[in-house]
Amino acid sequence: MNCDLCNKPAVVHEVIIHGGKSTELHLCAEHAIEKGLPVPMQQPLADILPALGGVLKVEGVIGKGQQPSRCPACGLTFAEFKKSGALGCPACYDSFMPMIGQVIERAQAGATAHVGSLPAPSKDAAQAAERVQRLRSKLMTDLERAIAAEQYERAAQLRDELKALDTAPQVPDE
Repeated sequence: MNCDLCNKPAVVHEVIIHGGKSTELHLCAEHAIEKGLPVPMQQPLADILPALGGVLKVEGVIGKGQQPSRCPACGLTFAEFKKSGALGCPACYDSFMPMIGQVIERAQAGATAHVGSLPAPSKDAAQAAERVQRLRSKLMTDLERAIAAEQYERAAQLRDELKALDTAPQVPDE
């Protein structure tokens, strides 16, 4: 299937449901990146995992006759990981990293750490930021009035409140 915007092969296929009606979107990698959509890896990790054992033996990570390690937390063996392609728990990453690190690096085009985008701010965070901005605006107005009225003690209190507002961690109200 080709991209909806050009004739290149589509790598992102998305179904959008709005108001009970669904529309399909097919985009090539370039147009998907422009729209901020995640682009799948060139070679899926599941396709790489069956060859994992052979690659590791060639590179000397697993020696002859050596049994693959077992995760101390969940008991998953490396052989089970190779079959399923899924790790059993967070401790599996540490247990199997010497054996899977190189494969993951190849699959991710050299990246071994997350390089994707962060999630969009939540509605609560946006509302909290808006409340802080309104409070800052009110304090500034009150500060200007206090200075104009020569109420310097009040102005100093308002100045201190503004400083505290700027240095406080922003946590949305529950």
